[in-house]
This record gives sequence, C-alpha cells and structure tokens, in this order.
Amino acid sequence: MEIDPFIFRLSIFILSIFIGYYVVWSVTPSLHTPLMSVTNAISSVIIVGAIIAGLAGNSDSVFNSSSIFGYLAISLAAVNIFGGFLVTQRMLAMYKKKKKDK
Repeated sequence: MEIDPFIFRLSIFILSIFIGYYVVWSVTPSLHTPLMSVTNAISSVIIVGAIIAGLAGNSDSVFNSSSIFGYLAISLAAVNIFGGFLVTQRMLAMYKKKKKDK
C-alpha cells in the first residue's frame, strides 16, 4: 500500500506545527533573545534562497510560479527579520538598569 505524497507531507507539516508550538512556548524568557538572533540568521539565509528561486524562472515571463513564491518568501522573511530585531531590542531593554530620577 502506497501513501499519497501530499498526505505524507501534510502530516509532517501538521506535526511540525505542534512541535514548534510546544518548543516556542516552553522557552524561558532569558533564552528568548539568543533564540531570536538565531531565527534572524536563519531568515537571512531564507532570503538568499528566495532571491535565487525568484531569479530561477524564464526571463520571458516575470510572473511565473518561482518568481511569485520567491517574492513571497522574501517578503515574509523580511517581516520576520524586522520583527525579530524589534522583539530582541525590547527584550534587551528589559535587562537594562533603570536610571533613578532626582
């Protein structure tokens, strides 16, 4: 009996959602900032791959599937990087000593 590849990939995707949810919510706040830095580094690698995917299509047509998905990946990874830097700055601001007013 052969399993449909779509069902196999869909089940892996759903399992990864559950695993990711439990991994992210079990992280202590002190480890959050280093993990966000690693996530930003991974997203920058995704942007490089998305640029390659966006340019991999035929030069005759700009709107083919690889360029559309490449643009979508670049956009989502850029939002992820920008949001990661904002969250990292906010987390680091929590650890700074507050100045006493005179």
